Amino acid sequence: MSSNYSALHLRDPQPMLGDAMRAWGGQQDLWVFGYASLIWRPEFDADEARPAVVHGWHRALEMRSRVNRGTPECPGLVFALVPGGSCRGMAYRIGQPRAAAELERLWAREMPTGVYDPKWLACRTAQGSVKALAFTLSRRSPAHTGPLADAQMVDLLRCAAGRFGSTLDYLMETATSLRGCGIRDRDVERLVTLARQHALV
Repeated sequence: MSSNYSALHLRDPQPMLGDAMRAWGGQQDLWVFGYASLIWRPEFDADEARPAVVHGWHRALEMRSRVNRGTPECPGLVFALVPGGSCRGMAYRIGQPRAAAELERLWAREMPTGVYDPKWLACRTAQGSVKALAFTLSRRSPAHTGPLADAQMVDLLRCAAGRFGSTLDYLMETATSLRGCGIRDRDVERLVTLARQHALV
């Protein structure tokens, strides 16, 4: 593992925000791709929301959470956008006059430790393709767990909780919000079924 990625969670997020601002340009509306909690807890007012698909990335419950959904002693998990496959989510448009301020707020929420690799991804929507900011995770990141065995996942869903609640609640909230958007994610539904089989919900 490279030294850059072994210290990935300590990266300074401010230069990365500057890069994102420059890539956006500030002269047009800002698009953001939501694939998990940004769908059910966006914390910004979007001027438009569209169902969208990105290719080359997929939603996976494979990112360690030592604060929000777990603790250092019992890390939880949150969804991340990791390489491979495709992902159905929502593309949100924020009008240009408010976009810079909203982007800074979003950065404070998603990037306090610089763990994500922010990328501008092509999102296919029924009204055409848009380029949206997405928070992706490298497989080389120390925060990336890779696939977990079912027994390990069940133990984690049973025990892990942090300042915003449990990993189990996070999973169920995401599953509910995806269904509400007409999105059926087989991997998410499999985890929900696993939790029910073990009487966690």
